[in-house]
Amino acid sequence: MFNKKRSKNPDSKKFKREMAEQMCGHHIKYVTERKDDVDEIIGRNGGINIRDDEIIVFASADIVFRTKIYDMNASELLSKDGVIISGPDLEHGGAERTIIVYYVYYR
Repeated sequence: MFNKKRSKNPDSKKFKREMAEQMCGHHIKYVTERKDDVDEIIGRNGGINIRDDEIIVFASADIVFRTKIYDMNASELLSKDGVIISGPDLEHGGAERTIIVYYVYYR
């Protein structure tokens, strides 16, 4: 069979939707946010889900980040062990935030 062609433009709606679907369902080991050149852990043990047109990062029994899929910027870590997500965080007053989500690694 042939592979579905993936969008390569990170600003396109198709790319953002594909990234959200790719992240969805991953189990989270921990989530960090960089503050004053220091990575601070803001949550552990959770998951990433899609609800309506929003991506929700849930960790430490709380929503640590929530943004509209089409407003976010996302890219995989080179190791493929996680993802960097930036965008207005609707859960925290719409402040622009960048978080790094590290996935649980299963062998």
